[in-house]
Amino acid sequence: MTSTQMWPEQGWALLQLLLVVSASQAEEPVCKLRGDPENPQLSKDGDIMLGGIFSFHSSWKDRQETYMHKPLPLQCTSLNFRGFQFAQAMLFALEEINNSTELLPGISLGYKIYDACGSIARGVRVALALANGNEDVSAPSEAPCTRPAQVQAIMGESSSSPSMAIDTVIGPFHIPLISHFATCACLSDKTKYPSFLRTIPSDYYQSRALAQLVKHFGWTWVGAIRTNDDYGNDGMATFTETAQQLGICLEYSVAFFRTDPPDKIKKIIDIIKASTSKVIVTFLSHMDMDVLIHEFSNHNLTGYQWVGTEGWIFDSQTASMDRHHILDGAIGLFIPKAHVNGMREFILDVKPLNSSSNELFTEFWETLFSCKFKQSESSARNQRECTGHEDVNEVQNSFTDMSLMPIFNNVYKGVYAVAHALHNILNCNKTCNGKVQLDPFTILQHIRKIKFQTKEGDEVYFNENGDPAAKYEIINWQPTKNGIVDFVTVGLHDTSLPADKQLTLQNKSFIWAQNSQQVPLSVCSEKCSPGTRKVLQKGKPVCCYDCLRCAEGEISNITDSITCLRCHPEFWSNERRDACVKKEAEFLSYEEIMGALLTAASLFGTCMTAVVAFIFFRYRQTPVVKANNSELSFLLLFSLTLCFLCSLTFIGQPSELSCMLRHTAFGITFVLCISCVLGKTIVVLMAFRATLPGSDVMKWFGPAQQKLSVLGFTLIQVIICILWLTISPPFPFKNFKESKEKIILECALGSAVGFWAVLGYIGLLAMLCFILAFLARKLPDNFNEAKFITFSMLIFCAVWITFIPAYVSSPGKFSVAVEIFAILASSFGLLICIFIPKCYIILLKPERNTKKNMMVRGAPKSS
Repeated sequence: MTSTQMWPEQGWALLQLLLVVSASQAEEPVCKLRGDPENPQLSKDGDIMLGGIFSFHSSWKDRQETYMHKPLPLQCTSLNFRGFQFAQAMLFALEEINNSTELLPGISLGYKIYDACGSIARGVRVALALANGNEDVSAPSEAPCTRPAQVQAIMGESSSSPSMAIDTVIGPFHIPLISHFATCACLSDKTKYPSFLRTIPSDYYQSRALAQLVKHFGWTWVGAIRTNDDYGNDGMATFTETAQQLGICLEYSVAFFRTDPPDKIKKIIDIIKASTSKVIVTFLSHMDMDVLIHEFSNHNLTGYQWVGTEGWIFDSQTASMDRHHILDGAIGLFIPKAHVNGMREFILDVKPLNSSSNELFTEFWETLFSCKFKQSESSARNQRECTGHEDVNEVQNSFTDMSLMPIFNNVYKGVYAVAHALHNILNCNKTCNGKVQLDPFTILQHIRKIKFQTKEGDEVYFNENGDPAAKYEIINWQPTKNGIVDFVTVGLHDTSLPADKQLTLQNKSFIWAQNSQQVPLSVCSEKCSPGTRKVLQKGKPVCCYDCLRCAEGEISNITDSITCLRCHPEFWSNERRDACVKKEAEFLSYEEIMGALLTAASLFGTCMTAVVAFIFFRYRQTPVVKANNSELSFLLLFSLTLCFLCSLTFIGQPSELSCMLRHTAFGITFVLCISCVLGKTIVVLMAFRATLPGSDVMKWFGPAQQKLSVLGFTLIQVIICILWLTISPPFPFKNFKESKEKIILECALGSAVGFWAVLGYIGLLAMLCFILAFLARKLPDNFNEAKFITFSMLIFCAVWITFIPAYVSSPGKFSVAVEIFAILASSFGLLICIFIPKCYIILLKPERNTKKNMMVRGAPKSS
């Protein structure tokens, strides 16, 4: 028979076999678990069962599956004493509760504890085993294959990633999962992990506390290493976010897992060696840290300041592995120390562990005492034989180390939280109501609401996210003389306090990297001292910057200032640019040389005028004085005296009175002076015209008319000044524009129109006087006062014409000096040109001072 003929018969036979199997299953409906059953490593029956998931092993053998046959069970390796310690802490709590007459009286708590081997997949598998059990369950036809959960709550897991996976699976069934060491902030999300609670603070608080600690010591340029799982990635992300807010920059941030290949670890080491930061912040589990320490020792990677989390900072096993003292001086956060009476003795009593599978207990015993049983497959000839009667007190290793007592206490508190919730649900008083139907959801709700104190006085409660209150001790690794590391508490961080009081450091001496007593420096750029500001370097983080000196007139009085502040207009920056000093007020004062010289010139002119006046008064009856209109001469001398004196009002610090007085006094006295000169010029012209036959012009410009003309001309200037002072008078003004380093105190004009009207009127009279004197230049020699007037007016006009550009262009007090110089120069010009020739005749040529000489006409000069 060919093969094609055999297939229909074989197919028919297979169909008949399937019908038989299905018929037999219909007769006896049974719910079966797929795969091999998972048996607990530690178990004990009780009225109410609790589950535990701990890692008795820290790793497993990696297999390459061929998918040609059913995968073998996970083979766990690397015995982990911490898992046994956590399990012992759970058993200790259960023992206390079962022996208590006040908590759950008459109710015994049993347990099933599994080994997760640090594997996420195995953690999920054993969690399902705790929820479902391993027994086959018969189910009536058409009934769902369901039953109550086998355990009412689960203690564990120690790591964040397995806890996340486990709660994702059992969360929909509302089975409480209470972790003692899973700190990832992501587990606070109740939408994703509804049944998760923990007795250790969330990394949400630890990450921020770590950033505050780094900032406190001034480390703004750091490196970061994290475990490549949810614990490390989430914790480092929160730290990075907070660090950026505090002005801390990460030079590098690398992820690492203990199973990474050597070439990846080599890349991490190369990154650290090439870096300039001297501080390394870590979010690593103790298992990953142990691997890194071994690699760093091989590459002699020392001299770095390590900052750690609770994952390894208080771990004596990690400290014992650090034989090259790479971590000496490390600083980090750990939950506060705890002590539970009787727990240490219970943990070290390994007899309860003998109830575990023979294979696990044998491995534990051999590893604990470094010996081998005869029947052990791994026994070696050179190793000591185990007797089974070894004493735990005679060994010293990580199992006998109680440095993780705060974590054991977390396990203890988690078990008691479940017990208190059950106590409330069962309405326990002297006895408990055993008829109450328990379900995980009700237990979960009660656990979230419980609040109690342990026998040691620790308060236990959970917030809305299932987290406890966050409080950390700051731990410093201080090596002792015998080479053992001492974990010294040097401070406290309490998140319940205000932000500025959360971090508290004690007055204890710190030990830093390489046993230094000085705080390490880890910055990308040195601090910018006062007087400078930070300017970011292009393409680099904000912590890398250059320090630029503040510009003139700007200061920075704090370290690392990002901006320079401009000084108030009355202040100026000092040489160091770190403080504003009051500007020096500049004005023309009597004390300085220029002011003193101008004052001397003014007083000299006044004295000279007084001497001339005295001479004229002494010789007032002489022909020279009479012939030159003595009344106008004395009035002119008086006005010149005022002109010399008014210049003194320009010297000294400007005030409201001096500002109004200086320009108005100058304007009025000069108009009075020019009016007198103009009157004398007109008198000369009129006197010459009066000598012509038939001329009676002198009667129209006699002494009364001369006085009135002077008064009229002066009155116009007075009116101009009154209008100026009324509408917009001059006022003291602080000029900040002329000089950056000085305040120029000057008199603002108020109204520029008023100032130039005063000057313009003086100029108008001066030009009129000059023209009239110029016209009288051909008078006979004995009447040649007009020539001196012409020359004096020429000097006057020249001085004031050059004054205008010099005044406008001169800065500060020099403009005042220019104005005083113009006043003095024009006053001296009038005094010397008009009166000195007459004094010369009076004093040195008296023979010419006769009436006869005055009456003799000089021949007019040819034109």
